[in-house]
Amino acid sequence: MTTQAIRYLGAADVAACMPPLAERLRLAERTLVGLATGAELPAKIGVHPRPPNSFVHAMPAHLRGEAEDGSDDLVGMKWIAGFPANGLAGLPALHGLVVVNDPRTGVPLAIMDGGPITSQRTAAVSGVAIGRWSRLVEDRPPRAAIIGAGAQGHAHVAVLAHLLPGVELAVHDRLPERAAALAAEAATVPGIGAAHAIPDPRVAVAIADVVVTCVSFGPVRQMMSSEWFVPDALVVAVDYATSVAADVAMDASLFLTDERGQLFANRDAGLFDGYPDPDATLGEAILAGTPRPEHGRVLVTHLGVGLADVVFADAILRAAEARGIGTLLPG
Repeated sequence: MTTQAIRYLGAADVAACMPPLAERLRLAERTLVGLATGAELPAKIGVHPRPPNSFVHAMPAHLRGEAEDGSDDLVGMKWIAGFPANGLAGLPALHGLVVVNDPRTGVPLAIMDGGPITSQRTAAVSGVAIGRWSRLVEDRPPRAAIIGAGAQGHAHVAVLAHLLPGVELAVHDRLPERAAALAAEAATVPGIGAAHAIPDPRVAVAIADVVVTCVSFGPVRQMMSSEWFVPDALVVAVDYATSVAADVAMDASLFLTDERGQLFANRDAGLFDGYPDPDATLGEAILAGTPRPEHGRVLVTHLGVGLADVVFADAILRAAEARGIGTLLPG
């Protein structure tokens, strides 16, 4: 029977303890390298409630640390529910919790709202890719596009501003008012040179050096084919194959993913029809020092892995403990 108190962190607590952006990028890279060096990460276990395209996934993960006694290992799980139609009702599409366990005893240490973690760890993984494989033109400001103005779109703004100073940002969303709101918000962020809402998604990405797709999952997939993008674009697909067509992956000079098993399982389920095997995982490419190809597009498809949530949750828990943030629940 558990006797140790469990720390509960609501969304505001998690946001208050979220590491700064530079640290989030480091944590994302640690996650990706961990995936390439033996972290234990089973395929997502899922159920599918009645609303169309909805899912609830269990995402456990274990990362070995350097201590022989396992004291600096990380163990935990995210429980994430995705209901794409929620946006039309004014509700978040995603609801998640992250559980952190003691790696030596299994005792639950913390339960925290997964929403801020999901958005920030996802944007940070995108940031690792943007920092390594984007190609910029020297005689003009960088250009980027965000497709999807939900939580992920908002989280990616700061990453783009940090990594691409002066970036000119195009924002598209199926709901014009959401695109306009995100563009207005982005225009106030230091590092964003300009931001505009663009009604047509093809126009939004037409001249972008970096494209981030983060729309809600839906039955219509693979809408953006190769001819939508400039020849040397970095395309970062956060929304599986909802936006990016298989021919973009086939034609890419470099095609990377966060974790092969997740990609293959989803391809077997029909979500990545026509997609080839990736050239490498992000972690493998980082360890190998894989450069950006001299010519051609780079496609990064990252599906979201529970290890990232656990790595971020550990950092957040440490900050919460140090600052006395959260509610202690009886063990």
